[in-house]
Amino acid sequence: AVIITSDKCYENKEWIYGYRENDSVGGYDPYSSSKGCAELVVSAYRNSFFNPKDSGKIHNIALSSVRAGNVIGGGDWGGDRLISDCVKTLSQNKIINIRNPQATRPWQYVLEPLNGYLLLGSKMYKDGVKYSSAWNFGPNGNDIITVEEIVKSVIKNWGKGEYKVDISRQPHEAGFLKLETSKARIFLGWKPVYEIYETINRTVNWYKYFYNGIEKEKLYKITVKE
Repeated sequence: AVIITSDKCYENKEWIYGYRENDSVGGYDPYSSSKGCAELVVSAYRNSFFNPKDSGKIHNIALSSVRAGNVIGGGDWGGDRLISDCVKTLSQNKIINIRNPQATRPWQYVLEPLNGYLLLGSKMYKDGVKYSSAWNFGPNGNDIITVEEIVKSVIKNWGKGEYKVDISRQPHEAGFLKLETSKARIFLGWKPVYEIYETINRTVNWYKYFYNGIEKEKLYKITVKE
């Protein structure tokens, strides 16, 4: 089984370097804490009931957890999500409000970690003992950019729009978050395909197609083709 949590599972210390799979999990806020808890549960079950050293003797279960960066892509309509909030606002010819412009996240195209999950699953099917552990999936180091840079690029790809910084509502958020993905690159042969601005371009184009009236089925076929 591949259990999906989040890059928010790490105890954020505002380090300038990426978090590795063996770094401490935890969280300041409830959401981050919940992801850290999920990782602890997975680890406890793996060690207690599905220990890799007992594979083939007591059980035949392979159990891993995966932690992806901030995924973006067409079709995401979740609330309080940067890209979807931006395109909803732009489609209404309103001004985008951003509350933490200098926050930095490991943004990546949604298909990147999905490819990693499938690759990991196939490896686990062949050799569960070797791959039953935690894995990070994130972008290249030079694709770590700020919220403000993301918003500027979204507006550029949309064709028009404005934004302003609104500091009136400031819930706790990590300022800097980065993932170290050497493990997946070395042992899975995985690596991201799209750089950040190509990712934004593909994402915004999906929403432009949507607002121009293209049927959802055709939009999904575009994504599947990718």
